[in-house]
Amino acid sequence: MDNTGIGIIGCGIWGTIHAQTFSTSPYTRIVSVCDKDKDKAEQLSQKYGAKKYTTNYQEVLSNPEISAVSIATPDHTHTQIVLDALNAGKHVLVEKPLATSVKECKQILAARDASDAILMVDFHNHWNIPFIQVKKMVDSGELGDLQMINVRLNDTIFVPTKMLSWASKSSPVHFLGSHVVDLIRWITGDEIIKVYSVSRSEVLRKKGIDTQDFYQSILEFSGGTTAYVENCWILAENSPNIFEFKGDFTGSKGSTSVNVSHHRMIEKYTEQGTGFPDVSGVVDRYGQALGFCTASIEHFIDCVRNNSQPLVTGEDGLVATQVVEAMEESARTGHPVDLQTIID
Repeated sequence: MDNTGIGIIGCGIWGTIHAQTFSTSPYTRIVSVCDKDKDKAEQLSQKYGAKKYTTNYQEVLSNPEISAVSIATPDHTHTQIVLDALNAGKHVLVEKPLATSVKECKQILAARDASDAILMVDFHNHWNIPFIQVKKMVDSGELGDLQMINVRLNDTIFVPTKMLSWASKSSPVHFLGSHVVDLIRWITGDEIIKVYSVSRSEVLRKKGIDTQDFYQSILEFSGGTTAYVENCWILAENSPNIFEFKGDFTGSKGSTSVNVSHHRMIEKYTEQGTGFPDVSGVVDRYGQALGFCTASIEHFIDCVRNNSQPLVTGEDGLVATQVVEAMEESARTGHPVDLQTIID
């Protein structure tokens, strides 16, 4: 299935990454792009050679030239767009989270099962080289029995106050925590059975943004491993990176640490401030986007071409949302939440 027709719904930061990746692949062509902001859609279509642009995603889904769509819209808008895309017979790559409720995730999986379409959630850390190395250490037994995990995925306050106009309709645990839940499920190969979380809502609400500042969570796995997860939206705006992403993994025979944000592979000190430029997520090499964020999109292309199942499935999206919902419930009630290891 060479030269697959692609539609892109959502022309923001991640939609742009999708467009750059699809435009440089020898197996795809961008037929149409869509965004509520007409100017964004037009600019993206011109930059990456789309034949059409629109503000109505239904026009993308009704286009017979399009076999697959990527959906990079705000978290709370995913469900209806994904359902409509699957019902239209399109293969779907959707940014995380799959949906913001378990009920909606199950509706999406039912629609997928009723179609012949491929559904992939873009949990791109499965292609993140440092974490692939951790996964290999765990699977080979080099670390022994994994005992405890500590992962911090945080953003500066720039993200909810300036980057996302819809921050009040999401939260740090949906926007960031879903990534971490998927990551540690994949690395451990195990399921989370109990969640205890706390959150606070002060800084952002004083700024008129009705969402949580942070979540701190303890997750217990069926095999005995425990994980501490931190997701925050109020790091100082002058932090060296817009995000902080670090992880520690301790086993009975050894430990390993990952730092993909403040890695210091490149250090920058200028009048604009201090920074550690990205060297692995999305890197432009002579006009071609490289990195683990584009590798996941390339994997989706391969799945569509070969009619094969993706490494990250709709079920992974469902479980991530189930755990995030439990984190929210625990923070709201002040009590741990027990989880079923098998989704009904």
